Amino acid sequence: MTQLDARPPAGDSAGAAPRVRGGGVRAKGLGGNSVGLTGSAVIGISTVAPVYCLTSTLGSTAGEVGLQMPAVFLAGFLPMLLVAFAYRELNRVMPDCGTSFTWTVKAFGPRVGWMCGWGLVIASIIVLSNLAGVATSFFWLLAGEITGSESVAALDDNKAVHILTVLVLIAIATAISYRGMTATKGLQYALVGLQLLVLALFVAMAFGKADSFETSISFSMEWLNPFAVESFAAFTAGLSLSIFMYWGWDASLAANEETAASDRTPGRAALIAMVVLVGAYLATGIAAQMAVGSGESGLGLANPDTSDNVFAALAGPLMGPTLGILLFVAVLASAAASLQTTFIPVARTVLAMSAYAALPPSYAKVNTRFKTPGRATVVAGVATGAFYTAMTLISENVLIDTIYALGLMICFYYSLTAFACAWYFRRDLTRSSRDLFFKGLFPLTGGTLLAAVFAKTLYDMRDPAYGSGSAVLGLGSVFVIGVGLLLLGLVLMTVLSRRSPAFFRGETLTRDTPSLIVPE
Repeated sequence: MTQLDARPPAGDSAGAAPRVRGGGVRAKGLGGNSVGLTGSAVIGISTVAPVYCLTSTLGSTAGEVGLQMPAVFLAGFLPMLLVAFAYRELNRVMPDCGTSFTWTVKAFGPRVGWMCGWGLVIASIIVLSNLAGVATSFFWLLAGEITGSESVAALDDNKAVHILTVLVLIAIATAISYRGMTATKGLQYALVGLQLLVLALFVAMAFGKADSFETSISFSMEWLNPFAVESFAAFTAGLSLSIFMYWGWDASLAANEETAASDRTPGRAALIAMVVLVGAYLATGIAAQMAVGSGESGLGLANPDTSDNVFAALAGPLMGPTLGILLFVAVLASAAASLQTTFIPVARTVLAMSAYAALPPSYAKVNTRFKTPGRATVVAGVATGAFYTAMTLISENVLIDTIYALGLMICFYYSLTAFACAWYFRRDLTRSSRDLFFKGLFPLTGGTLLAAVFAKTLYDMRDPAYGSGSAVLGLGSVFVIGVGLLLLGLVLMTVLSRRSPAFFRGETLTRDTPSLIVPE
């Protein structure tokens, strides 16, 4: 159970000397023992936002791989599960809120670690901005449904109204995150419970109407065969979307310094979240496919007119006008809940990078009342609002392409973290079969799979047809955005290495490869 009103250990208050924790990392003044196993798992599920992910990617995935969509969901789950083992093992010896950043520094040194942290931060900013956009669209859509007014629903098409609503939602989410994770514990439980309950209702009603439409099809075990996908390019495109659908479970780990039994609970919570997610995705994908098929006509999931928001198209036909509104509410709740919890990894990664002098020291300030990374949270909120506003004003296509580029960032920092686990524990792998698999083979396999998806996606992104179809100097705009964001990280790292050389000399967070480390 979530533990409330627990006081942080001595030395955690702002201004106190940092305590050294397991693995040579340090405490940063966050509120300890604020979250238990259930709360940590809820954070992971909430950040992933399963209902939002499903409505925005079911159609796109079906368009890429057709009836093999459930197989691709399973294929995307495999590398994520293997990487989750890497996070669990690293967290056991180094429960640090910097997670991927801290662990890759310890394994590979400051520059690789800095870029890994940058990948996580920029991925979170992209997701936060998109979540706010989706929440805004469903807010006005729901308002139109409730009032019965098409003009109210059409307010989302007004760019000024849309952007203003997005900024208000980001401001609210930032303020909530600033107050800490226990401030809205009950609300998070309710929002996640609502998502899963409505999703279960949707699945049950979709199964019940599996023969009710012209596009309905019967279930086949071939749907679970990834080798039946028409081409490898289609498979990797679908896999990239599937990986995006699981992104966010590591938020459970980013809250490790605020979690009871910080060396064990976050890793267990992440695995619980993963199991819940894969079950929800498989059930929804199979049920929706049986009900309406995966074709491009009518209610088919891959219909280009509805594929970017499947639940909006299927709510009425599958659930009726009254219950269908619940699906709109669930998508809005999903995006809103994730909008709040997605601040956890980005703010705490920035906090850790600043605490170890990889970023300016002002971002290391922890609010003395709420024990949260206040400055980092506010900066993340401002960056999200500025990013969304700029991308929207430049072009809707650019905004769409940033979402496609997100898969590149996810594969980048997840694979680096998995490789960091195998390398960090390399001297322990012969100690037992458990160490060999969970610290070595599983993380290495997961990292290799994600690195392969990264490389193939990077290659495919060069084609202007990838994403929105836009091009810059003959290259696909998704490629330009993805590579450009990584290069921007390199530029910032170079500037910071000259202004704050201590971190990059390995003085504030040392690289090491210890053997047989025993957790605290």
